[in-house]
Amino acid sequence: MKDDRLYLIHIKECIERIETYLSDTDRQEFLNSPLLQDAIVRNLQVLAESTQRLSDEAKDSRPGIEWYRIAGFRNILVHDYLGLDMDTVWNIVVNEMPTLKKAVEEMLR
Repeated sequence: MKDDRLYLIHIKECIERIETYLSDTDRQEFLNSPLLQDAIVRNLQVLAESTQRLSDEAKDSRPGIEWYRIAGFRNILVHDYLGLDMDTVWNIVVNEMPTLKKAVEEMLR
């Protein structure tokens, strides 16, 4: 669990950075800011890479998290960046990231 703990801390830090970057920011501001988009996308890449390094046991402890979708999204972020839809990124960060954050925090306890 030692390695898992390091990756979980790293995932949590990426989520917290994203939250900080987006505090007091609405969807339109995000869509109009390449700087914010770059910061968010980079942290999502790092976050997703860290989820792929978690052990199967760690992932199995939270079956409600679709780990395979996070891995798939990482591949899109890294390999299909020219086709990346920022509305999709916004929706993931606003609607799905809080569930991941809660699961990671519970796994760290």
